[in-house]
Amino acid sequence: MNILIVGGSGFLGRELAQQAVTTGHAVTATFATTAGDIPGVHWLPLDLRHSEEITLALARARPDVVINAASRKADWATTADGAIGLAMAVTRQGGRLVHVSSDAVFSGAAIRYDESATPDPITPYGAAKAAAETAIRILAPAAVIARTSLIIGEGDSEHEALIHDLAAGRRDGVLFTDDIRCPVHGTDLAQALLELTTSDHTGVCHLAGSDAISRHELGVLIADRDGLDHAQLTAGRRADTGPPGPLDVRLDSTRTQRTLHTTLRGARDFLRREQ
Repeated sequence: MNILIVGGSGFLGRELAQQAVTTGHAVTATFATTAGDIPGVHWLPLDLRHSEEITLALARARPDVVINAASRKADWATTADGAIGLAMAVTRQGGRLVHVSSDAVFSGAAIRYDESATPDPITPYGAAKAAAETAIRILAPAAVIARTSLIIGEGDSEHEALIHDLAAGRRDGVLFTDDIRCPVHGTDLAQALLELTTSDHTGVCHLAGSDAISRHELGVLIADRDGLDHAQLTAGRRADTGPPGPLDVRLDSTRTQRTLHTTLRGARDFLRREQ
């Protein structure tokens, strides 16, 4: 299969590209500033803010499936408008779209959210992601919208880098005990997304880990796995001192998980320190 990975130079995009090549797919990946160096991947520059670049990338790659793993946080032009423009272009070409979304589309008021939950974002990033979801469901009804949570790797994610910096005293900061998510391992997430490309799924899927844990507990687990002193990780409450935003957002992936061969492990499992 011919796969185009938009945002292929990012943390998730790199994992997607590596797995896709390893499993025998023809892979083209896009980058915003610097191309990746994964053998077997053809790299194209792409800025989702420019519709003509989207058209050119699709014409060059001629993909069967497009996975959109690109995001610039609260940059509406990329995260919302760019994602919508991409969906429209893929649909016109007759390809399949798997769009990666986020648990940021929820406020946390309901705490537990399954695939039928209605987005109610309270941050600019969440609003941009929710806008993209809404438009894609209308303009590309055969697309998959895959919501996920904090993505963790083998020491190379932004969340793990933060823990290393805090434990080493290179940064000051607090890890909140009341800010709860369902972290997922990047390897599991990429495998599940690639599985969805060849499935008959449409609409919203949830791809999050099975454990709901706080940012502080996540930090302790990472520190323990990596041999860091977790006593250096300061605990606090976001409700008391932190910036505004969702507190407890737990993606329920039960329905999606029943249809997948890929197991989405919980953080307490994939961060378990080897004895």
